[in-house]
Amino acid sequence: MIDQTVDNFSLPATGGRTFTLSACLGSPVVLYFYPKDSTPGCTTEAQQFRDLHPQFVKAGALVVGVSRDSIKSHENFKAKQELPFDLLSDNEELLCARFAVIKMKSMYGKQVRGIERSTFVIDGQGVLRRAWRGVKVAGHAQEVLDFIAQL
Repeated sequence: MIDQTVDNFSLPATGGRTFTLSACLGSPVVLYFYPKDSTPGCTTEAQQFRDLHPQFVKAGALVVGVSRDSIKSHENFKAKQELPFDLLSDNEELLCARFAVIKMKSMYGKQVRGIERSTFVIDGQGVLRRAWRGVKVAGHAQEVLDFIAQL
């Protein structure tokens, strides 16, 4: 998948918008998948992308979060955390499937299907340049920003 063009996609986004990848040509896109709005790890990750957002903007990059939560849930999460970027709702798991981020995870001793925390960088020509899977939150947003700076 690395160094291959990512097929165009559209998903509902916060702010009543629709996010379409092809509309972002010319700018790198940071697509980060996270399990669930307002959970501890996801909140910390969103805050780190929020706090570094001015540097992503300066580098010309768009940051977009993706989970299976509803737009209503995303709007609440975005407002509460003052996120300056859009969150996409992939409740049908179409984009999750395309990026193969749905995994069986163990939660309280039970096996459940969920999103494996993953981040993808798509360059301004629509080519996938980097993938991080099984992301550990601490320092991750900075690592992504450092990669963007090298594009």
